[in-house]
Amino acid sequence: MVPECSLVDLVGVGLNATDTLIPVERFPERGSKTEYTGSSVMPGGQVATAVVACQFWGLSTRYVGKLGDDDASRLHQAAFQSAGVESHLIHVPGGISPQSLIIVDSLGERTVLCRRNEAVVLQPHDLKREWIANARALHLDGHDTAAATQAAIWAREAGVPVIADLDETYPGVESLLENIDYLIAARDFPCRLMNEPNLERALQMIAGRFNTNLAAATLGQNGVLAFDGRQLMHRAAYRVPVVDSTGAGDIFHAGFVYGLLRGWPLDRQLDFACAAAAINCMNAGARGGIRPIAEIEELMTVASRYSAGFSTPNSQKH
Repeated sequence: MVPECSLVDLVGVGLNATDTLIPVERFPERGSKTEYTGSSVMPGGQVATAVVACQFWGLSTRYVGKLGDDDASRLHQAAFQSAGVESHLIHVPGGISPQSLIIVDSLGERTVLCRRNEAVVLQPHDLKREWIANARALHLDGHDTAAATQAAIWAREAGVPVIADLDETYPGVESLLENIDYLIAARDFPCRLMNEPNLERALQMIAGRFNTNLAAATLGQNGVLAFDGRQLMHRAAYRVPVVDSTGAGDIFHAGFVYGLLRGWPLDRQLDFACAAAAINCMNAGARGGIRPIAEIEELMTVASRYSAGFSTPNSQKH
């Protein structure tokens, strides 16, 4: 058993989920019947998946999350143990662990149906300060906002950089953002948060208001757009045959964290993250395409990329 106070490279506080993948030829129309040939149950979740990827790449990791006492919780516990992740799982008697039903069409695009039990919401009192302070970086999402904010405050006090994967404007998210160093959000989050239709301006506004080192948005096949306080940087996505886009954002964040802890320049961090996410999309499941560093770097040298520009409904090309 790893001592609770040991120093690790990365601590993750946030979502885990049990994903049931259902591949279909096309997304069903309302009121229709659609055949499917099978389904697969796999561990997933934003932060949990990112932590597992970083552990696979050689970082030492710790995960903190909350689960029920069901089969899903045992699946996660076994997955963390198999990966070598130091896990601190709070189990709720009678609680139902987070679950996702994921419909994946023939182009690899996924649609997610989520189920969460309020009993398994991570609370600030569930955390221990030493879990957070004894790490080189903290990665979190905003689903359990109060707990995430407490973890971010402790990390900041200990000089630990905080990376966040946010996709919704949860109540209290502004307080969380005040303690974030590196925000990499879903494509629509910055515009909704700042009530600004232009993505470039929204990222700049976030950096200015919350004093982040980085404000960025992932854009699917359009790559990523980031503002580091001085300049906007766009990095194009890599062209690969997509099987399943589940977990692409989670693996992107893992790639960014890995590059950050290796001290790489921002463009290399973003390129590596794009490549890691692309490879994951070539396989089924949130963690189905976590590959060795050498394979990711090879993809960066041989794969073509989408256009150097980008387009979103509310952004000008840059």
